Amino acid sequence: MTSKVDELVLRIEAVLFASGKPMSVGELTDALEISDFRPVQRAVKKLAHTYDNRQTALEVRRVGDRYALQLREVFVPTAHAVTPVDLSARTLKALTLVAYHQPILQSVLARMFGEAAYEEVHRLRTLGLIHAEPKGATFELVTTRQFAEYFGIASTNPEEIRTFLEQKLGVSPGPRPPPGAPTPDLPAPSPTLEPQESEEPRRAAVETPPSA
Repeated sequence: MTSKVDELVLRIEAVLFASGKPMSVGELTDALEISDFRPVQRAVKKLAHTYDNRQTALEVRRVGDRYALQLREVFVPTAHAVTPVDLSARTLKALTLVAYHQPILQSVLARMFGEAAYEEVHRLRTLGLIHAEPKGATFELVTTRQFAEYFGIASTNPEEIRTFLEQKLGVSPGPRPPPGAPTPDLPAPSPTLEPQESEEPRRAAVETPPSA
């Protein structure tokens, strides 16, 4: 018979799977309608440990102060071919900041973009458009070859990508803010980023971020 602790672990797994986005311990506690967050905190750590010791393409990764059930980095390219790409204005804005300022620390992106940066980094990693390398207590973010191919950029060199954004799209997000500085507004790219058609075209809705 499943114990109460094991049942809670499974319920957390179900919520993370169904949500499709990183969730904090508080959000998990509310979703499960539990009054005390401490059992949830212990259970989510147990779930992460279980995935660490299981032969699976999935993992439970801590994303800022949230937890996400996601593909392991090594399996992202495998799933990319069948992953539908639908970039919202917010996701595209985060991706543009990463592309323009790369390599950029996730903690710096969060200062520029706000707490939603952690959720957007998770989404962009899942889509295979950015790569995250552990750097101390945070991650260093760069765009991938798939990013360049998807948007029809001829190079994966960060300087050439920055030049592409400035000259062809009119994007110039400006310098990175110092700690504690307000988040800058990002001008809307013009024209809209357009995906490069492959031999097997995929439909993708890529929206232009609205002007600030």
